[in-house]
Amino acid sequence: MSQSTKNYYLPGPSFWPLIASIALFLIFGGFALALNQIGSGKPLMIAGVLVFVYLLHGWFGEVIKESVSKVYNKQVDLSFRWGMGWFIFSEVMFFFGFFGALFYARNVSLHWIADAQLLWPGFVASWPSAGPKLVLEGSIGPWGLPAINTLLLLTSGATLTWAHWGLMKNNRNQLTIGLVLTILLGFAFVLLQAHEYGENVFTIKSGIYGATFYMLTGFHGLHVTMGAIMLTIILLRVRSGHFDAHNHFGFEAVAWYWHFVDVVWLFLFIFVYWL
Repeated sequence: MSQSTKNYYLPGPSFWPLIASIALFLIFGGFALALNQIGSGKPLMIAGVLVFVYLLHGWFGEVIKESVSKVYNKQVDLSFRWGMGWFIFSEVMFFFGFFGALFYARNVSLHWIADAQLLWPGFVASWPSAGPKLVLEGSIGPWGLPAINTLLLLTSGATLTWAHWGLMKNNRNQLTIGLVLTILLGFAFVLLQAHEYGENVFTIKSGIYGATFYMLTGFHGLHVTMGAIMLTIILLRVRSGHFDAHNHFGFEAVAWYWHFVDVVWLFLFIFVYWL
């Protein structure tokens, strides 16, 4: 079946969404148990990660087979674009919820904190407040690792755009080099983020500041990791001869996702680290 066909391709029933649900349940359920120091938490998280790796291998493999078999037409391509657009919108709202919690804690609840200081001597009546008699000190300032990570992600957006230009010009070398640079910058970001976590003197349990900080930066780091993995898969597909200047939505979808991750980090840098 060629791409010019008027038939709209519909995939058959799939068990991959069920596998995805099981993987996410194990990962986040294990994480919740681990936070409460319940022994089965970490094994469940590891099991969830293994199931998730199996999911990525199987589901991505099926989609790639569909793509190279030429069963998609222009209408399917348009559906993919709308679907990816709505997915990114859902991700925007996901992070908006956490930024909203951050705004609420900083700007709405402060007068309650001030009132609480009258009841509990020693209560910290300024942001960040993690509760009575706790002052968060020694956290990394914005112009250290966070600034370096900002530079890494902004540069990765530029290298990915450069790779896209190479694809549009059918310059496979430029495409490959741009993807490799983007992937290396992405994983470098994740490593530096992990190093920052090791240097912080507060945890996710350190009140509202610790909770919002680690939820926002942690989920963003997860998105960067997933984006780097997807870019690696795109690189392998490029090396296998997939994509050309006219048919490359798989590449574009991951590029949209990566630029979204870049923009989220800019908001994180400004509102979490700087202001």
